[in-house]
Amino acid sequence: MSVQYWLRWSAEHGAPRAILRWQRRRGEPFATLLSGQRGQNDPYPLIDDLREQGGIRRTPVAYAAFDHRTVRGILRDSRFGVRQALGGELPAPWRSLAARVTVPPNPVEPPSMLVLDPPEHTRMRKPVSSAFTPRAIARLRDAVEVVTAELLDAMPAHGSVDLITDFAARVPIAIIADMLGFPAADRELFLRWGDRVTPLLDIGTSWHAFRDAMVAIEAMDEYLAAHIAELRRAPGDDILSTLVGSGELNLRELQAGASLLMGAGFETTVNLIGNAIAALSANPEQLAKAAADPDRWPDVVEETLRFDPPVQTTARQALEDVEVDGFPVREGSTVILSLAGANRDPEIFGEPHRFDIDRPNLREHVAFSSGIHACLGASLARMEAVHALRALYTRYPGLRLRGKPTRRNLFTLHGFEHMPVDLGPVARAAAPDGLADAASHS
Repeated sequence: MSVQYWLRWSAEHGAPRAILRWQRRRGEPFATLLSGQRGQNDPYPLIDDLREQGGIRRTPVAYAAFDHRTVRGILRDSRFGVRQALGGELPAPWRSLAARVTVPPNPVEPPSMLVLDPPEHTRMRKPVSSAFTPRAIARLRDAVEVVTAELLDAMPAHGSVDLITDFAARVPIAIIADMLGFPAADRELFLRWGDRVTPLLDIGTSWHAFRDAMVAIEAMDEYLAAHIAELRRAPGDDILSTLVGSGELNLRELQAGASLLMGAGFETTVNLIGNAIAALSANPEQLAKAAADPDRWPDVVEETLRFDPPVQTTARQALEDVEVDGFPVREGSTVILSLAGANRDPEIFGEPHRFDIDRPNLREHVAFSSGIHACLGASLARMEAVHALRALYTRYPGLRLRGKPTRRNLFTLHGFEHMPVDLGPVARAAAPDGLADAASHS
């Protein structure tokens, strides 16, 4: 099986990895962005340089766009889809062989809705969307409050903690695990599996990381098959039980959907919370505004999504020959869309590199994508982040970073792996209940 997986890796990541390394040595900026900046703190100078070249440009592995108008336009253009050609840089016979190597259901391959176009995407998304309606998100408010309070209660006053591993990761994993009916004791499993699977979203992932991801996917597949079988015998009141009982999705689709919801429901929020804390620590005057007015925390979240989005890129494939602003894109061509670049486009956002919660158009960002593939869990991520940040800073208003936080060694998912802080004293005032306002902003 490892030989077969190596063939898949060669088609999906090995060839692009070799091309990017070669181009990086030649100083190609996009190759440098993907290969040279991975894991570093500030990819934005390179993104600015690439945006200034305008519109769609050719890169070593695909077309790419970095400005707000082009990125948003393609995201909402029905002539583009999410189908991805396997190993597009390899000869056709090798691609054909690699395509025959099947892997267990996972978030980055069909039948995951992340990589499906209509009508399959519509069929997969419709039964899941009921879990993310405004009413459903409002019902989760109490659970978020309880989990957040428990985590904060466990923190030592005047002590030091890692806000990623001890807080930011714990809030979303608890909520999404409960939504899918997973026992609380199994949350650690999904944290470990998620860390191993997320490199698959990058271009040119190493063989070692790819192999580890396949091992995690196999274990997750086995777990989900057993869990779904148990839900058939004894369903609960969670979304996965509802999907199992509806009969609308087969086992493979249920496994793919559950793994996607687990990953998306966790990864976006943990990065969002961590990126917000980093931005507020670097901009204490903005933190003071939010601390003085609890209704400003939704603005903190929106400006974080614009300023340092948890997902930096997405991709679309031309479903037909297309012309974008006079630039021809042939059917089957992939266009990499820089959400981070669009969100710092000076044509849309004045002083885009300044973190400013008073920005009048801060909600014009595309951090959650746009169009039919806009993030299904955006409202949940917003609500969790608003409450987590408000409660954290209300409880520990004097918290300070201890040294420099460590970024994750990823490109597509942009966040922190570790963020040690000194908490300072516990404030006596209780956190206000403003989650209804947070939900209304999402």
